[in-house]
Amino acid sequence: MECNQTEKLLPDYLQDALGADDSQAVAKHLHTCDACREEMELWRALAALPPQQPGPTLRRNFQTMLAAYQQGCAAGRQHSPSRLPTWPSWFRVFAPLAATLALLVIGFAVGRSRTNQDEIASLHRELASTRELVALSMLQQQSASDRLEGVSWSARVDTSVPRVKDALLRTLRLDSSVDVRLAALDALRAYTGQALVRNSIEESFRNQKSPLVQIALVDFMVEQHDRAAVEKLKSIRQIPDLNPAVRERVEWGITQLSRG
Repeated sequence: MECNQTEKLLPDYLQDALGADDSQAVAKHLHTCDACREEMELWRALAALPPQQPGPTLRRNFQTMLAAYQQGCAAGRQHSPSRLPTWPSWFRVFAPLAATLALLVIGFAVGRSRTNQDEIASLHRELASTRELVALSMLQQQSASDRLEGVSWSARVDTSVPRVKDALLRTLRLDSSVDVRLAALDALRAYTGQALVRNSIEESFRNQKSPLVQIALVDFMVEQHDRAAVEKLKSIRQIPDLNPAVRERVEWGITQLSRG
């Protein structure tokens, strides 16, 4: 079971409202996933809070942050593709906090027996939007550690969200930090069911100067068992100044993918 599936089932799991199979699957995932266990503890803490109606402040804060993000996107479109807008320092602090606040709102709503199910669904959508917002904003920061945090947040976003996927692909191609590019490649494995994403990842080899990232991309091609990648590897093999260790890995990749 994936993290996004577990997240949707946690409220029912904590209320013993799941079927035996789903309950067992969630328990198994929680045993191996630190992030989901932390979220479960947050849900439990929320359940212990006295029921109350969330005030309008959280929604206003969320809407303010969302508006700021949208303005940043509009400004970013005026930049060249290789230059991303810089976010103010307050936004970096407030964005992760807003995701926690959104979860608090949902926790309050779930704890109220008279809460409308449509409202709960709406709050879940707000939480998903906040996580997307945090991931996208952190990926655009100047600090490599902030961008690494953005990659981490991207794992909490549903893979159907195209903007996060596109941001990760851009990070893999253009980020100045080797560590961030490697982290982005690892995060993009969640999207490899999409042929266009696999192709974009493989094509990003041409943008890479780091032998570490190049070798990681060769390994990725082999992991995907994509026979079509053989021709790409043969083309890469022709690069005159290719690092010897990378060339050796490319030869290995060709051998692995050429096997019947």
